[in-house]
Amino acid sequence: MYPQSPNPYTQTSMAANSWMEDQDLAYTVLADLKRVCREYTTAATESNCPAVRQMFVSLLNDSLQLQAELYHLMQQQGWYNTSSPAIRSELDKQVQQYRQSEQKTRQWAQQHRSQPQQPIPPNQTSAYTPLYPNGHYQ
Repeated sequence: MYPQSPNPYTQTSMAANSWMEDQDLAYTVLADLKRVCREYTTAATESNCPAVRQMFVSLLNDSLQLQAELYHLMQQQGWYNTSSPAIRSELDKQVQQYRQSEQKTRQWAQQHRSQPQQPIPPNQTSAYTPLYPNGHYQ
C-alpha cells in the first residue's frame, strides 16, 4: 500500500471554515457602515419631524465615527489603501464651489421665506410653467 499524501483542501482549520477572515469581515462591515450612513442621511433629509430628524443625524454621526475608526484600523493593518492622494488645490476648488452653491441656496431660501406667496391669476402663467409630456411649454 502506498501512503496517502495529505490533501491540503481538507486540512483547513475549523475556525477558518466557520468564520470569515478578519480582513474580509472588516471589508464587509466597512461596506455596511457606508450603506447605513447613506440611508441615515436620506432619512434625515426626508424627515418632517425635527425630533426624528435629530435622531437620524445622531445615528449618522455615530455611524460615521465607527466607519472612521474601522477605516483607520484597516489602513494600519495594510488592508485598505487609498487610490491616490487628492490634489489640495482641486479639493479647495471643490469646497469653494460647494460654498458658493450653499450661499446661493441660503439666499434663495431666505428671499422666498420673507416674501408672501402671491396667487397667480388664472389668465397668467408663472415663470415656471410646466412642460407638457411632449417637452413643450404651455
